[in-house]
Amino acid sequence: MQILVPNYILTPDTLLKNMAVLFEKHIIKIAPLHELQQKWPEVEVVQLDKNSLLMPGLINAHVHIEFSANKTQLSYGDFMSWLYSVIENRDTLMGGCDKTCMSEAISAMLESGITTFGAISSHGLDLEACEGAAQNVVFFNELIGSQATMADALFGDFIARLDASKSVKREGFYPAVAIHSPYSVHPILIKKALQIVKNEGLKLTAHFMESKAEREWLDTSEGDFKEFFHTLLKQNANVSDAKEFLKHFEGHNALLTHAVEANAQELDTIAREKHTIIHCPISNRLLGNKTLDIKALNDKNIRWIVATDGLSSNYKLDLFEEMKASLLMHANAPLLEFSKALLRAVTINAAEALGLNTGAIAEGKNADMIVLDLDKEPSDELAIHLILHRYNVAKVYINGTLKKG
Repeated sequence: MQILVPNYILTPDTLLKNMAVLFEKHIIKIAPLHELQQKWPEVEVVQLDKNSLLMPGLINAHVHIEFSANKTQLSYGDFMSWLYSVIENRDTLMGGCDKTCMSEAISAMLESGITTFGAISSHGLDLEACEGAAQNVVFFNELIGSQATMADALFGDFIARLDASKSVKREGFYPAVAIHSPYSVHPILIKKALQIVKNEGLKLTAHFMESKAEREWLDTSEGDFKEFFHTLLKQNANVSDAKEFLKHFEGHNALLTHAVEANAQELDTIAREKHTIIHCPISNRLLGNKTLDIKALNDKNIRWIVATDGLSSNYKLDLFEEMKASLLMHANAPLLEFSKALLRAVTINAAEALGLNTGAIAEGKNADMIVLDLDKEPSDELAIHLILHRYNVAKVYINGTLKKG
């Protein structure tokens, strides 16, 4: 056990002063230091620096570690141009990012205060790096394939990758399932995968309504995807529409990434099924897609969280940067209220969406915590300042163990 004594504690909106935290793997007690020392006099006390702030570790629920080699190889500004550039450069990108490359991306997340991440694994190449990560990892094995003739082979590969992830037994590693998207996965495959999700109680995620091309293809089998599917897959019509896709997910509480093109009816379904929307503002901007209508989500009581996506559509795996981008994009949102919502979106709300016992400095929660060096006593607008000023992350604790600092 250990007692940590910061100047301030943020959890999740309330700022506490003159309190200390007793923890081991979990947070045991939050109280004034003298009370903790009276009851646990033998426990080591760590006094943090002046103007130190203890807050929950950040949670990046959607990141593609396998594509971490990209910097200037992919085309930005238009979703289809980007997609074609991914296909053209796929072998170079995948071959150019070995375990060292992926581990560096994971370490960069740790440096920025990310204590948990959701890895969307397309090929299983990132399994070893994620197994060795300091962070908690929800490892989403991704299923993709819209051609019925390839269903058995694709599902066999998916099962092999899922089984490999299940063999990882370390603390804080959780095998899970990702369905790539409505346009890229045949219903036969979706049904088979979701039966496994149901039987084994696995977490589930999918990309959903990211682009105008997806919207048009799912609605009419027309638009920019028409040539793409005809040329590359000899496919002239979609394999399911958005309504059918969401119906597969009934009862699963999935995490749906992007959703910038989701219509009112789809949002009603998402609200009814208590799915979570993952907001990736920088990725959406770089690929020429819409900005997520967060007001519409709030109006329908849909939980939304914030993630970075991968370096294939971002320049940094940094949730402080991601929150700043979102704060500036949503110009009509009340600044302080929205800043607080963004902080919840990368802590407690993300933890709840992933089904993890973390995301808050609270008794009984996992001791996933970060210490920031503030430059002076915080004001009532602390949430805004945390996002804007990118304070130094001095210490990182994961499951009670110091990983940085």
